[in-house]
Amino acid sequence: MVQHEQPGAQLHKDSGDDSGLQEGPSPPPPVILCDSPVTSVEVFHFLGTTITKERKWEQNIRSLTKKAQKRIYFLRQLKKFLLPVKMLVNFYTAIIESILTFSITVWFAAATARDKAKLQCVIHSAEKVIGCGDSMADSIEPLFNHKAVDKVTDSFADKTGPKEEDANIVMK
Repeated sequence: MVQHEQPGAQLHKDSGDDSGLQEGPSPPPPVILCDSPVTSVEVFHFLGTTITKERKWEQNIRSLTKKAQKRIYFLRQLKKFLLPVKMLVNFYTAIIESILTFSITVWFAAATARDKAKLQCVIHSAEKVIGCGDSMADSIEPLFNHKAVDKVTDSFADKTGPKEEDANIVMK
């Protein structure tokens, strides 16, 4: 009897099945740091950002939208107290927008259209509460662009950062 090898399959002798083949590559060897093995986790929370093993951002965005929606409740309460629109916009910018844009430069490029739509729903809800329509950000994309430009500008303004010649190359 001749056995044919399948791509990505390995011979697995301990298995009770008849094929003797196991799909997929073998797990990588454990990483050792300071004579201690490093364990692998599915989800990691770092400085308020949720990072998954697959480097997908759905959980992080779900967490951000949940936090922002909770803050919209307070925005509604402030509206009930008849605060001026300018103060409501300030609350939105300081509390809600800061949540939505936290670490946006890290995850935005990899966010799916569906995730971006969820974030947009939060922005739209805040706009409806405030009653200012299009005077706030049209979408999450301009917020990302603004934050990305700020990051680059700040890094080049830092005297301990890259030299001016490097800045001219990046800004072109």
